[in-house]
Amino acid sequence: MATGRTHRPATRSRGIPEATVARLPLYLRALTALSERSVPTVSSEELAAAAGVNSAKLRKDFSYLGSYGTRGVGYDVEYLVYQISRELGLTQDWPVVIVGIGNLGAALANYGGFASRGFRVAALIDADPAMAGKPVAGIAVQHTDELEKIIDDNGVSIGVIATPAGAAQQVCDRLVAAGVTSILNFAPTVLSVPEGVDVRKVDLSIELQILAFHEQRKAGEDVADVERDESAGSAEAVAPSAPAVAKDDRKDDRKGPDGDVPAVMPA
Repeated sequence: MATGRTHRPATRSRGIPEATVARLPLYLRALTALSERSVPTVSSEELAAAAGVNSAKLRKDFSYLGSYGTRGVGYDVEYLVYQISRELGLTQDWPVVIVGIGNLGAALANYGGFASRGFRVAALIDADPAMAGKPVAGIAVQHTDELEKIIDDNGVSIGVIATPAGAAQQVCDRLVAAGVTSILNFAPTVLSVPEGVDVRKVDLSIELQILAFHEQRKAGEDVADVERDESAGSAEAVAPSAPAVAKDDRKDDRKGPDGDVPAVMPA
């Protein structure tokens, strides 16, 4: 079985834009769901809706893969699953190490989606000596002293950091020095890596803060609408109506003292 250290995905060499690469997993997730329901074909509109993008963008993304579908029929689901999986490098074995087996690390170790998408958890690593040898998700936790050997023995090129923020950079440096070239970082800190090392950061607290911002803005808009409605209602209640003026009481500026239009004054 091929390992991640000897095979890299073809997306960069084929010039697929990063924005398209970021959407490919969305398409694959939607296609996998269709495949599990034995749906043979899907239109660009249906697949775009399932993936949360517009159909024009989907067709443009698939053009980079050389897949254009069939007019009146759509896209072959199984072929697209294979094609996208191949482009993402998911048709080969990617051994992964998870460093930091606290609550989050243990949850990641128990996540069944890794194996079904081509990622094999090769090792679980923690700095706490008391954790060494304890099974998590059927895998015995190993001490960080073994990190370099574990990476070399398993041909690991992808590392997951789930440590506290203070330990993340040191762990990152050791992973990179040992040959890891892609890192998924769950630690709440920014990692410094050399050229050629890819880092993807996942920060749940930041995502929640962004949602809080939108909730606050929506609440502010609702309050503003209520205040505007109340202000408009109050103005209508207190504004006096203009008094009626009898026609005879109006002053006609065109008339003189006697009520006649004055003559033109001589020069």
